Amino acid sequence: MDSLPLQAISTGAAALVVALILYFRVKSAPEGNPAMARIARFIREGAMAFLTREYKVLAIYAVVVAGLMVWQLGAIAAVAFVAGAFLSLLAGFFGMKSATFANVRTAEAARANGKPAALVLALDGGAVMGLCVAGLGLLGMGVIFAAFRAGEAFHKDFGTIIHAFAVGASSIALFARIGGGIYTKAADVGADIVGKVEANIPEDDPRNPGVIADNVGDNVGDIAGMGADIYESYVAAVVSAMALGLTIPVDKLKPLAPELGDTELRMAAVSLPLLLTTIGLAVSIVGIFITRTLKNMPPAMVLRIALILPPFLVVGAAAVILPMFKISMGAVATLAAGAVGGGVIGLVTDYYTSMGPIQKIAQSSITGPGTNVIRGLAVGLESCAIPLGTLCIVGWISNHFLGLYGIALAAVGMLAGTAIVMTVDAYGPIADNGGGIAEMSGLGKEVRDITDELDAVGNTTAAVGKGFAIGSAVLTVVALFAAFNMEVNHVRHLKGEKELQLILTESNVLMGLLFGAILPCVVGATTMTAVGRAAGAIVEEIRRQFREIPGLLEGKEGAEPQPKVIVDIATAAAIKEMILPGAVAVLAPVILGFGFGADVLAGALAGALAVGATLSLLMANGGGAWDNAKKFIEKGGLEGHKKGSDAHKAAVVGDTVGDPFKDTSGPGISILIKVMSVVSLLIAPLL
Repeated sequence: MDSLPLQAISTGAAALVVALILYFRVKSAPEGNPAMARIARFIREGAMAFLTREYKVLAIYAVVVAGLMVWQLGAIAAVAFVAGAFLSLLAGFFGMKSATFANVRTAEAARANGKPAALVLALDGGAVMGLCVAGLGLLGMGVIFAAFRAGEAFHKDFGTIIHAFAVGASSIALFARIGGGIYTKAADVGADIVGKVEANIPEDDPRNPGVIADNVGDNVGDIAGMGADIYESYVAAVVSAMALGLTIPVDKLKPLAPELGDTELRMAAVSLPLLLTTIGLAVSIVGIFITRTLKNMPPAMVLRIALILPPFLVVGAAAVILPMFKISMGAVATLAAGAVGGGVIGLVTDYYTSMGPIQKIAQSSITGPGTNVIRGLAVGLESCAIPLGTLCIVGWISNHFLGLYGIALAAVGMLAGTAIVMTVDAYGPIADNGGGIAEMSGLGKEVRDITDELDAVGNTTAAVGKGFAIGSAVLTVVALFAAFNMEVNHVRHLKGEKELQLILTESNVLMGLLFGAILPCVVGATTMTAVGRAAGAIVEEIRRQFREIPGLLEGKEGAEPQPKVIVDIATAAAIKEMILPGAVAVLAPVILGFGFGADVLAGALAGALAVGATLSLLMANGGGAWDNAKKFIEKGGLEGHKKGSDAHKAAVVGDTVGDPFKDTSGPGISILIKVMSVVSLLIAPLL
């Protein structure tokens, strides 16, 4: 595997070149009439204004943490941390730039050339995001691997360096996802409450001053925030496998490659995750172009194929390539387990957010908002069972073949198609924005029908993408947890101290377990409260504009809304409110580890994993189901209850609850458990 770093760097660079080509292709497409271009410019300017303010705050955070790292872990670790943070932000920035050009062009493509053309443009805009996420992640890890490998060994601080890189990616992703999530859902909820429920005007009506902020939110939350989230999942999965490859006793790695000597085996264990992600990105690039050729098929089928196929192609490629490096078929089996597990989670998520359950939620809306919310919560709770059970089976199979290292490898297998997953995920907000622009510029029902269909499919695929992220997070955290345990025991062995043993009857472990279980609830509560508080301020401002701007609600000529005021309110609230939940995730492991010891911290990681995985699935799937139940009624699926009916208004209330569930609190909790784990692994040698 001597040429592996060069191959990884080359593949990452190739992905960025393809992303650049697609970006210019999107930008060169027709923008539509002046009204469309004007609305798109407002959205683009609002998104950039938010990112500028958010990135200034995150830059201060990065400088402070890097300074602490120089003091405790050395300058190289600090540089790695900054690199991980910078690439995370860069991936989100590139994707958002593309999305804010693709949205209006998707609407124009729908108007001028129909559904297939609009589908391709939205996918191209999303592909820029997907390729940048995977390309920058692989490029960063490839450079670190190349710089700190010396022949058949690694730099003595290689483990600390890759852990610092992962902490940079993870902590920035947490702030970006929560900040963007608070913005987008506050704007969405505020616009819906006053517009659809109180004023009884259509979604994306140009009279509603909250609509521009809502469309801005789609980009800063579901594009830039989600991009940082998936980038972090991708990096954490690879780092967890590398960390275990570095620390697991060589005899326990023997099933990976029985024919290799100890030194070669250690190198193979650390190198394999990088090789697999290189293969995965190459397959994803091909998959993106194949997906574009399927444009005449139903959009739902195209996107399901795009999501589920790449991991299996990676397994097929691995089955051919890995034996060349004397890697056993056990590695292929663990990859297959991860790929199948991801596929099952995707299909189950698809079912709960687009099929029978959403119809039952829609039916429950007939009797009011209360029954809608009850049914939606039941669907969210029920949707946790099969994915978590699947992850248990994947973990058992992977452990059977390759032990704890196999579990980390399964997470890599699940995220092998990251570029495609993010492409499809980013496609949804682009289609949603396209529909909003079509409505605000009066393009007519035919165009809106096309964008609504693309949006409804995107809503489901976004939920599937979250399912992949959460599923891989669970496996990754298990691997990181094992690496933390080994790192602590290595240090204790050198000091002649008693090894860390996680026995539930020990008070320290039990105390940590219960404390860890609290943290996902705290992050969930603070983010939900933040959305509610910011949405309340936006509601009051929209009401004020309807009340004080003569003729605005009536749609009289010359009566213009003031969307910039709403954008400013949402931006200020998001920047302020993201700090507390982000600080909880970063500081909790430090306080527990240094204040109470490694035993308490280990218990806390286990408690946070169990509760966090369940809560994040509940929120992501429940929120997606509420949203699509509302859309089901809007499309006439509930006989006798049309858009604007009492049942529809009840469904809007459910969707209002579900919005912060699926796009703020759920993703925030999912990242929380990963941030806690990578921070714990980084500080393990100091405990």
